[in-house]
Parts: sequence; C-alpha cells; structure tokens
Amino acid sequence: MAKPMAARTFLRLLEDEGLTVEEVGDWRNHNRDPAGPWGPVHGVMIHHTATEGARQTVDVCRAGRPDLPGPLCHGVVTKDGRVHLVGYGRANHAGLGDDEVLRAVIAERALPPENEARADGNRHFYGFECENRGDGDDPWPEEQLDAIARAAAALCRHHGWSARSVIGHLEWQPGKTDPRGFTMSSLRERVAERLK
Repeated sequence: MAKPMAARTFLRLLEDEGLTVEEVGDWRNHNRDPAGPWGPVHGVMIHHTATEGARQTVDVCRAGRPDLPGPLCHGVVTKDGRVHLVGYGRANHAGLGDDEVLRAVIAERALPPENEARADGNRHFYGFECENRGDGDDPWPEEQLDAIARAAAALCRHHGWSARSVIGHLEWQPGKTDPRGFTMSSLRERVAERLK
C-alpha cells in the first residue's frame, strides 16, 4: 500500500530513469479526482491506445472520448519512446477489475485469471497508455518497449515494488486485450532487469 507520490516526484523519477518526458498543458492538475479518491496505489497498469499517430493519441488520452472523459492515463508512451504527461491524480484508464487480481498485485504473487469486475482500478493504479493500433500487427519499436519498462521500473523502485506490480489491462478486466503485440511476462522481465 502506498500513497501516490507528488507530481513533481513523478516527473523527476521518469527523467532520472533516462526518459524523454513532455509535459502536456497543466497535466499536474488534470484529473478525475471529483469522481472518487486516488490511492492508495498498488501498481502500474499498461494499455495500448488502439489509435495511430502520436499527436492524435496524446490528444485523445488527455481530453478523453465522448463516452469517457479524460485524462485516460497519467502518461502516454509514443512509438518514439517519449513519455507525454497528460494527467495526474485519478484517471479513467483501468475501470473496474478483478479484486483477486488486486490482492495478488498487493501481495506481489502470481496473478489469478481475471473473471469479475468489482474493484476500482482507477483508484489503485498508475496508468500508461502506449501508442499502438492494438491489432496484433502494429509493431512495437524497441525504443517504445524500453520506455514502457523504464517508466514502470521508475515507479516500482520509488515504492519498493517488484516487477510483479506491473500488469496489463488484459490481466485486470475481463474482455480486455491490451496491450496486444507483446507479453506482459516479457515486459515484467525487462522491468525486473532494470530493478536489479
């Protein structure tokens, strides 16, 4: 269980991990906090955007969609490996998910299959949306995969979490497929390597 870090700490940790970070608008105060509390945080959730083009992707993740107000994450990782900060606080990225998965993340043990949606993931996870069509054919450049792992590792290191605290949306909520195109086990291996 951890209290969310200050926005300035979030930015510093990402930069200290060697990431190129772009601040988008007043990201520090752009959130969905009126919809409910943010924290305690227990992990990092990774998504694909099902979009194409960095600018459009960042804009959608910041502003949201007609059916879901933004921000849709805290950071957007574009194909060039840049992390665009679009919000901080509660964000509409995780939705309801499996409370057994949440307990497994907290305990840092193997994840059970997700089969229900009762726990509030927007409250308990940092979220990174990653630019990709999500069709299984759109490639994941090495610089993007490296940036995703660096971002997740930076937060895990700060909170004293292992790579088991990094999950995909598909491991959280029944019916979700993201991220598609790489395995979460391979990403957790990258994170674990950075945490050594």
